[in-house]
Amino acid sequence: MASYSHDWCSIQMTHNFPRHSKITPPIAIAGAGCHITDATGKQYFDGSGGAAVSCLGHGDADIATAMKDQIDKLSFAHTSFFTSMPAEALADLLIANAPSGIDRVYFVSGGSEAIEASLKLARQYFVETGSPQRSHIIARKQSYHGNTLGALAAGGNAWRREQFAPLLFTASHIEPCYRYRGKADGESDHAYGQRMANALETEILRLGADKVMAFLAEPVVGATLGAVAAEWGYFTRIREICDRYGVLLILDEVMCGMGRTGSLFACDHDQVRPDIIAIAKGLGAGYQPVGAMLCSKEIYAAIAEGSGFFQHGHTYLAHPVACAAAHAVLSKIIDSDLPSRATMMGGKLMQALQSAFGQHPFIGDIRGRGLFIGMEFVADRAQKTPFDPALGLHRKIKAAAFEAGLLCYPMGGTIDGKNGDHLLLAPPFILEDSHIGEIIDKLTIAFDAAMPPA
Repeated sequence: MASYSHDWCSIQMTHNFPRHSKITPPIAIAGAGCHITDATGKQYFDGSGGAAVSCLGHGDADIATAMKDQIDKLSFAHTSFFTSMPAEALADLLIANAPSGIDRVYFVSGGSEAIEASLKLARQYFVETGSPQRSHIIARKQSYHGNTLGALAAGGNAWRREQFAPLLFTASHIEPCYRYRGKADGESDHAYGQRMANALETEILRLGADKVMAFLAEPVVGATLGAVAAEWGYFTRIREICDRYGVLLILDEVMCGMGRTGSLFACDHDQVRPDIIAIAKGLGAGYQPVGAMLCSKEIYAAIAEGSGFFQHGHTYLAHPVACAAAHAVLSKIIDSDLPSRATMMGGKLMQALQSAFGQHPFIGDIRGRGLFIGMEFVADRAQKTPFDPALGLHRKIKAAAFEAGLLCYPMGGTIDGKNGDHLLLAPPFILEDSHIGEIIDKLTIAFDAAMPPA
């Protein structure tokens, strides 16, 4: 049995490369339900599921058993030689519950990999079908699609892209469907959504209708906008435009999918079928690193009836233990109808947040869908003026919430990559009524500690 020589209560020196070298995080040693415990015994409510990952909470015995059973049988088999029963079963379960027309699944190890696979498949599809001139990708400003170079290039968050810009391919970015800041006075929600969708057609025509490969978007924008859902009819119009010009629609459901917004696939709300879908995070619920790219039967057929070889791959594709864990996660989500629970508990959480903070002088908007909720902070509610980014308000709120025993997901640069602050909440689907009070109480402590005097 492995042993650990560190003093678990206090690490003074480490060889681990942390996310932030000027911050020494505590050591997490245990998780149960919606809580994580560190080495000092302090308990934290996981109000963001890490990063919208831990949808079933921590310490689920059924998933642990599924993983152990698979390890006892087979821990790894490379996909250049074998498939595996967990991969086959998981693919069948996903396709049985996927939007109509989605027919194939390509398993990877996370969200960035899923986006990379999506972009490369889109490109190869057009090469195989005789349209190699199609190479342009259109996404949206303030989008985030992953940290690998291809995914980062496709994303539209200026801060995340800035220092790596010389390494990135050029993508086009249109305005997001962001009602709180984008809708004109007197404009209806529907009209605003259609205006934002029509920007895609304008950009396709600017680039050349036969040059555009794909449009990439999150149905509900997560990390960089804070749970912003598109207006009803927006994606219907997007689908129409893509079909008119032969452009593939790629939906990034890495953060918002797998039941988080109240349906298994977030695009189900919009009744729109994409050509390619990227999923991760909630698929494995944190028990194993896993993601997937799903595609239509038409796209798969182009490869299968052409070269027969998708020119892409990673060592841990369709890892048997990861697929076994994901199958257990997905089965629990479906069999227990947890998307419906996300809708119900999300409604309760939203009501509690509105009641506690709806009139807060520094909270301009509370929005979201299901258990995917964002709060945007402003210095002036009437003018929607953001705080000076030099204040680092989102960092202060994160630190204060952490001190109070709440894990949440604040982020800066909400408006343009530099200005604006928001907080994202994405608690586990097993959230109980009592937990909502815990979230509100700890957010109150955090806001009182981090925000300037009203």
